[in-house]
Amino acid sequence: MTKKQKKTLIRIIVTAVMTVGLIFTPVDGWLRLFLFLIPYFIIGYDILIKAVKGIINLQPFDECFLMAIATIGALVLAVTGDGDYLEAIAVMLFYQTGEWFQSYAVGKSRRSISELMDIRPDYANIEENGKLIRVDPDEIETGTIIVVKPGEKIPIDGVVTEGSSSLDAAALTGESLPRSVSVGEQVISGCVNLSGTLRIRTEKEFEDSTVSRILDLVENAGSRKSRSENFITRFARVYTPAVVTGALLLALVPPIIRILCGTEALWTVWLYRALTFLVISCPCALVVSVPLSFFAGIGSASRDGILIKGSNYLEQLAKTQIIAFDKTGTLTKGVFEVTKVSPAGISEKELLQTAAAAEQFSTHPVAVSLRNKSGDIPQDIIPQSAEEIAGCGICAKSGKDKICVGNGKLMERMGIEYIPETQPGTVIYVSKNDKFLGSIVISDVIRPTAKGAVEALERCGIERAVMLTGDSRSAAEHIAAMTGIKEIHSGLLPEDKVGIVARLIEEKKTGRTVAFAGDGINDAPVLSMADIGIAMGAMGSDAAIEAADIVLMDDDPMKIVRAISISNKCLRIVRENIWFSITIKLVCLLLGAIGFANMWVAIFADVGVLVLAVLNALRCQIHRNDAV
Repeated sequence: MTKKQKKTLIRIIVTAVMTVGLIFTPVDGWLRLFLFLIPYFIIGYDILIKAVKGIINLQPFDECFLMAIATIGALVLAVTGDGDYLEAIAVMLFYQTGEWFQSYAVGKSRRSISELMDIRPDYANIEENGKLIRVDPDEIETGTIIVVKPGEKIPIDGVVTEGSSSLDAAALTGESLPRSVSVGEQVISGCVNLSGTLRIRTEKEFEDSTVSRILDLVENAGSRKSRSENFITRFARVYTPAVVTGALLLALVPPIIRILCGTEALWTVWLYRALTFLVISCPCALVVSVPLSFFAGIGSASRDGILIKGSNYLEQLAKTQIIAFDKTGTLTKGVFEVTKVSPAGISEKELLQTAAAAEQFSTHPVAVSLRNKSGDIPQDIIPQSAEEIAGCGICAKSGKDKICVGNGKLMERMGIEYIPETQPGTVIYVSKNDKFLGSIVISDVIRPTAKGAVEALERCGIERAVMLTGDSRSAAEHIAAMTGIKEIHSGLLPEDKVGIVARLIEEKKTGRTVAFAGDGINDAPVLSMADIGIAMGAMGSDAAIEAADIVLMDDDPMKIVRAISISNKCLRIVRENIWFSITIKLVCLLLGAIGFANMWVAIFADVGVLVLAVLNALRCQIHRNDAV
């Protein structure tokens, strides 16, 4: 609880105690007025000051103005004997109680997002003359070796050059399981080093690191308003002057009509109804609960490692009809692994070592995956020279041996009979001295949650899931079969993806949206074009993260399902609050205008509805993913 909230709570308690005491105090006349004015000003002085400032600034039509006019009017009626001082104090007291409750709720929701701010590192360690010196992360240049001790946050993205440890990335991804890292692996800023000391070579400056991008996204999320929030803002702008005018007409027109008809005017009766009308009309419930619902929804998503750049994107996400996926790096890990080894006359180990030896000096992902699988390569088979044959493979010389590693075209070119491999993936054929040694299949590894994510998206109401890839048709069909995606577009260039997404946007139903999920720099144009762009944030390119509207910090496709589920719940709660608030207000306004609702009903219509709407809005923070 903040100091301001504590101060307001003390004022509420003091006012309530004093008011109860005054009810049983046997005094009348001006002394009674004076005594009741004490708790009135204790609880309402700030409201009165804000109302006066609004009038001075020519912007009087807000809830403070409504409360000030209504309570002052109630005091005047009490002085004339047609009202009760208790009503004026009760209006202020319950209004302040509702405001305190709303402030506390917003603070609680804000703290859930503010917890992310704790991921910002305060310093970075660099080593000088054998001693560790703490410096500001902003001062660290790319390529600097920094030292991260156990318990410290990694300040800047980089690659581990020395040491091994476990990292806690819960603040970034929402994933509680630590991740083990060792030399050569990439690490991102914001993770907490749990065990061993790490030396890390920075690959970015601090302002471009993951932690800085996250904080920037969270801090700017509130600037992008949803249609519902914009509607409430426009509604309040028109609504408040309208109800003030309505209350004025209610206080003047009926008495004048009664005078013209020759009956008693009953000025105090209609003034009381007009004041009740003003209290009822206060739009606090709508103005507070709708933004709070979206704020709570964004906070709930951020705790799960889903960064949504604005409430407008959270709102659009619930309307998603079509979602298109990039294949490599989105549905798959973008990491090549040996998935099948088929030796012919030799052992699997010999086949892998022979192929890896020929690819010893290549940096191609296929070559890297071969070396990773084969382990240590015997020195006597490492080639002395190698010749790359474009579009076919590589032929290497190792002593008197000639080793050829490549596709079927290379085998045919060398006149070598081979056994064709039918399993989808990149097929590597190996020969030695014109003798076929076997084949190796290397495939991009599918993400463990990809299939479950596609199935859950269908349960969320997604009508079409589409795969877009620059890979071959066979590779695309293989991944599609494993994930359950039925619509495939393969062999695409970046501009082809843009064209297909543009066509999907034209085909969508009115009022619905098209989402695209990708990770590479070539996906940035598509992410910008789609109604909702979703980027894989852990390993995705900076361009993709910048162009996207939603960023998944752990690259898990299942988080798309969770984001849609949060969006659906958030919008459902927003609609509930809008309809509930407006309905109760209209009913009570009508009852107040015709004299069937007094000031106590007005207090419920204002403060009661506000409290109920805020409680309902906070449900956005408590989320269970029913679609998974």
